[in-house]
Amino acid sequence: MHAIGIDIGGTKIAGALVDPDGVILRSVRRPTPAGDPAAIVDVVVELVRELGDGPGIVAVGVAAAGYIDAAQSTVYYAPNINWRNEPFRDRLAERLPGVDITIDNDANAAGWAEYRFGAGRGTTDMTMITIGTGVGGAIVTGGRLFRGGFGTAGEIGHLRVVPGGHPCGCGQRGCIEQYGSGRALLRFAGEIADAGGIGQGIAAARAANGGTLDGAVLASLIQDGDAGALAALRELGDHLGQACASIGAVLDPQVFVVGGGVAVAGDLLLDPIREAYLAHLPARGFHPVPEFTVAQLVNDAGVVGAADLARLHASGALGSAE
Repeated sequence: MHAIGIDIGGTKIAGALVDPDGVILRSVRRPTPAGDPAAIVDVVVELVRELGDGPGIVAVGVAAAGYIDAAQSTVYYAPNINWRNEPFRDRLAERLPGVDITIDNDANAAGWAEYRFGAGRGTTDMTMITIGTGVGGAIVTGGRLFRGGFGTAGEIGHLRVVPGGHPCGCGQRGCIEQYGSGRALLRFAGEIADAGGIGQGIAAARAANGGTLDGAVLASLIQDGDAGALAALRELGDHLGQACASIGAVLDPQVFVVGGGVAVAGDLLLDPIREAYLAHLPARGFHPVPEFTVAQLVNDAGVVGAADLARLHASGALGSAE
């Protein structure tokens, strides 16, 4: 039976009708009315009704960036959407009577999609790291999505890797989000440009771009093999690899799936991650090495994962499948 997946982002809300094999049959999207929880409910209801215009819809899954409670009902905190202890599932249920609804963290939904239908398929233990403006993550262990006792597990971006390091938006210092994100990559590149030497290419591109350095400019430099840009990417990969070694010591995943915009660099990013992982892995030489690979579902992962989790929840299969 089909399910609907909704992925609420800071700028857009994407929706899709998804079959049991993770195939998107129909999709729609709308701008996110950020800062207006009631308007977000309106948009989600509109998308569900549009996508569900036909038989065979068993459930709706909604993914959003933020802390979701263990009951998959309340959004504790979503900084980009202005939600604080928002009873989102109840608000949707009032408008969509008779529909089985689940709420989940967007990184969890994306990670589940990769586990079920993408780069983690065929494993039982997978960790996904998403590299964007920040760093997100999802953990599958023993074939189940790991949410923790309060529902907020998997916040890999706030694993602290540099004691007393750069301040993070979470209120702490030295989180991997400050050293392994797209923003960190731009900071590394800017520092390399300011130092001269191999940073001359970055400095010239920055000057040609009105004195600013953005992700598109840096991605082009990486593609062109610019020495300074590649050095910035290696620095990013080194920090991520160190974090993966700590994660591996605790969770022992078979595969690390790397997603997000920076992941399009492929092995240029994965190679330094692997090297740093091995350099910092406890009991090196006596521990099987996991696979490091790039996510496959890209922008569709959120809606596909949300729909699949909702379908499994509605069917009662989560006890064995998640």
